[in-house]
Amino acid sequence: MPASAATSDEDLMLAYAAGDAAAFDALYARHKGHVYRYLLRQCRQGVAVDELFQDVWMNLIRARGSYTPSAKFATYLYRLAHNRLIDHYRASGRVRLVSADDEAHEEAVAALPAARGLEPEARAENRELGERLKGAVASLPPLQRDAFLLQQEAGLSLNEIAELTGVGVETVKSRLRYAVNKLRNDLSDLREVER
Repeated sequence: MPASAATSDEDLMLAYAAGDAAAFDALYARHKGHVYRYLLRQCRQGVAVDELFQDVWMNLIRARGSYTPSAKFATYLYRLAHNRLIDHYRASGRVRLVSADDEAHEEAVAALPAARGLEPEARAENRELGERLKGAVASLPPLQRDAFLLQQEAGLSLNEIAELTGVGVETVKSRLRYAVNKLRNDLSDLREVER
């Protein structure tokens, strides 16, 4: 099956399970940046981020034969990433999820596909705003940060986040509401500048 932008992730994964290596390439291209940023923002250990990232994709490769599209592919992929993070923290004696220090990974983050303004002033302003936002996200309590990143980075729905994290939808809603309120409060001075 030729992979096109219109081909669903689920169809690509099924094609990959049937032996179509190009389908895997398309899935990887679609999701690598988001998965890497999710792991990066959850894990402070520089070397560990790359290892975790590779482990997630290796786990996907190993599971291709048993994959069934019972949920959105992104839910499946982020469950692999989330579970790998939890395993990593259990093995290191730290189960608590933490934010990443993006400065330590600036080159890796810059290499990921992302829209950026080309003008130096716009880039400087965007970098400053980005640092403020990263700092605000990093200051969120771990469970709120996890729910927020799963929604924003992975594009998962409330139900998918609830299923992935093992809590109820109302708990996810509360975590997201508290996270958004804290971010609004922490970044309120930016809203004043826009007015």
